[in-house]
Amino acid sequence: MAEQRTSIHGQWTSRTVFILAATGSAVGLGNIWKFPYIAGENGGGTFVLVYLLCIALIGVPIMMAEIMLGRRGKQSPINTMIALAKDENRNPGWVWLGWMGVIAGFLILSYYSVIAGWAMSYVFRTGGGMFIGVTADGVNSIFTDLVSDPERLLAWHTIFMVMTMTIVARGVKNGIEKAVTYLMPLLFGLLFIIVIYAMTTGYFMDGVRFLFTPGSIDGKGILIAMGHAFFTLSLGMGAIMVYGSYLSKDHSIVQASILIALADTVVALLAGMAIFPIVFANGLEPGAGPGLIFQTLPIAFGHMPGGTMVGVLFFTLLVFAAWTSAISLIEPAVAYLVENKGLSRIYASVWIGVLTWFVGLGTVFSFNIWKDHTLSIPYIFEDLSFFDTLDYLTANIMLPLGGLFIAIFAAWVMKEESTKDEMATHPLIYKVWHFLVKFITPLAVIVVFLKAIGAI
Repeated sequence: MAEQRTSIHGQWTSRTVFILAATGSAVGLGNIWKFPYIAGENGGGTFVLVYLLCIALIGVPIMMAEIMLGRRGKQSPINTMIALAKDENRNPGWVWLGWMGVIAGFLILSYYSVIAGWAMSYVFRTGGGMFIGVTADGVNSIFTDLVSDPERLLAWHTIFMVMTMTIVARGVKNGIEKAVTYLMPLLFGLLFIIVIYAMTTGYFMDGVRFLFTPGSIDGKGILIAMGHAFFTLSLGMGAIMVYGSYLSKDHSIVQASILIALADTVVALLAGMAIFPIVFANGLEPGAGPGLIFQTLPIAFGHMPGGTMVGVLFFTLLVFAAWTSAISLIEPAVAYLVENKGLSRIYASVWIGVLTWFVGLGTVFSFNIWKDHTLSIPYIFEDLSFFDTLDYLTANIMLPLGGLFIAIFAAWVMKEESTKDEMATHPLIYKVWHFLVKFITPLAVIVVFLKAIGAI
């Protein structure tokens, strides 16, 4: 039996708060900004189907495993893996799994902050009436002007990182809990309003058909769907593991994981149902890339009654959704510095925040002064910008690999008595989870990887 540990960082005051925090981590830019445009680029309905299967058969079982590891270790992902490997009398080299998660989260936050800055900028653009009566070409011009100006992007990137550091520095109860309590229900409400507007465009069924009608998808598209399942659930990046370390033994891991995944998936589908009808109604391209949400919703806000007010609220809540995700991305590295270097949370947050801000400069410049410079890795990707490189490596390589080894550690390395003790669920549910995490999940991840690189 492993020693009973207590997190030095505190504990969630209730299961509801944990679900809100983990949902805040999962529900963010990945659902509303990223999901619609990658679905548009990779076959629409078939991509969505593959994505949903990845959520059910891979994402949820791994989320349960990652929460379980975090709650059992009660420390940062790095120290949790050290402790659990010791508990199970396994090779201490498993610590690299914790390191990979922390690094992946750090890299994701470096570009996530820049995209969140776009949303912050659009709060003021919408409030100033810039989109009233605007055409599709006009919106495109506004977006292009924003991303081509490195100084403006740098300013918004800096503001967002300061906001994130401020919350994390305040700790679990006084910072993170208070930041996530009320924001997510409001985001759901605003999304429903945009979906209702999309129903009035005359193209709602076109959007629904695009989102749910099967199309063609290749191995790369399947890999992207799986990678996005990890990205949108915050798996493999240390966030769910460190949040799990603050979870009481009294709360059900299974119930929490299912609720988080359901909320996350509903937001992603609502975002697609809101955005694609507007795309088709205005003759835009559904595979328009990272700028899709910034080149579609403003058209709606510019033409709908009360659109300015709704637009301001939507982009504000999008910023808050990004904010709750960013907090979870920086928390694992901050927790590690507090545990191992004796730093206060304030100093640890500043150190990690500044380093993340610095790496984020590469993403800022990807859209302007570095836009003609690309990177390539043989057999993996070719001619990608700095931003696209980080996005591809983290979402499609590091997160699935992290999830794969989380599954292997939970099902093959840890003793069943350890996992049964921590999962504390019905024996049948445990058997289903253990089977998925032991066989189906690792096999699915490996097959998709081999398919993506052309090995099979």
